[in-house]
Amino acid sequence: MPNVNPPLQPQVDTAGPRAPRAVTPIAFVRAMCLALERQGQAPEPLLRQAQIAPSDLDRPEARINALQMEVFSGLAMRALDDEALGWFERPLPWGSYGMLARASLSSPTLGVALRRWCRHHGLLTRDITLGVDTADGTCRIVLTEYRPPGGDGRLREFCCVSVLRNIHGLACWLVDSRMPLLGASFAFAAPPHADVYPLLFDGPASFDAAETALRFDARYLDLPLKRDEAAMNQMLSRALAIQVRPYRRDRLLMQRVRQVLLAQPQQAHNAQDLAATLNTSTRTLHRQLRDEGTTLQALKDSVRRELAMALLQRSSRPVKQVAEASGFQNEKSFIRAFKGWTGKTPGEWRERS
Repeated sequence: MPNVNPPLQPQVDTAGPRAPRAVTPIAFVRAMCLALERQGQAPEPLLRQAQIAPSDLDRPEARINALQMEVFSGLAMRALDDEALGWFERPLPWGSYGMLARASLSSPTLGVALRRWCRHHGLLTRDITLGVDTADGTCRIVLTEYRPPGGDGRLREFCCVSVLRNIHGLACWLVDSRMPLLGASFAFAAPPHADVYPLLFDGPASFDAAETALRFDARYLDLPLKRDEAAMNQMLSRALAIQVRPYRRDRLLMQRVRQVLLAQPQQAHNAQDLAATLNTSTRTLHRQLRDEGTTLQALKDSVRRELAMALLQRSSRPVKQVAEASGFQNEKSFIRAFKGWTGKTPGEWRERS
């Protein structure tokens, strides 16, 4: 069975003709070379097949691109017959991660699927455990170590990054949605290449943390799975796709935008501030909303109208205060917009309501 283990590279936009960016740290290649050498296998032939210069192994600042990482990690997995690439005391034979993905496919929701995946991963190895925890609207996928990855800990970073990227990529694929991370934390010190972590995990990263974990909006757990057996077979034939596909659709983005606009009407006047609050770019925000069939202006109008009508009905605040609380810069623009929505001024509408 084809593997679903994550070759490590940040998401790249495949919509245009641009070449893959070389941002994957050479340290991850060195980790795989170490695993090969421990099994008495020379890594040089595999490096050549992946078009990676062996001399780059001695350059900590060196980077490789997505395709190079895909090729080399796949060759190393097959050479070792270990999809865990030497992390665990017991190798995970080719097809192990594909088996975990298949076992989760019948789940009714993403939350059930992730819990199954984590539980079944514990059947393959006890060197680490994974758990799904929710609190205060946030989901945490926590990785706990019980044995130093690789035996001496030299494969620790590569193991933790791989496993977390694997489960996050699979989760996005299962629900066919971008799942922006609220944060990624790691219980080890910041590596020399820490600057690439926001690309690897599409969000803020912290080191020397109390736990190794990913955090995202817990509402994603309630989404139904969008994949079937045919889609699973196709994905497993080229498992890298779940790691590099630039998911443009965010099935919760519209709700998240509305939530911010409702909670912070004065702080969300412009797209730049709103995008920063949602941990995305302005361009991505507009594009994803367009993919969902709406626009930021339409959502702002809807939320402002909802807030204004509720305040006019349920309070005796002056129109000027209602305008401010609804996110308008001044009373005049509020009255003009309100007349466009209802055909009446705020005072006329309040009297009739």
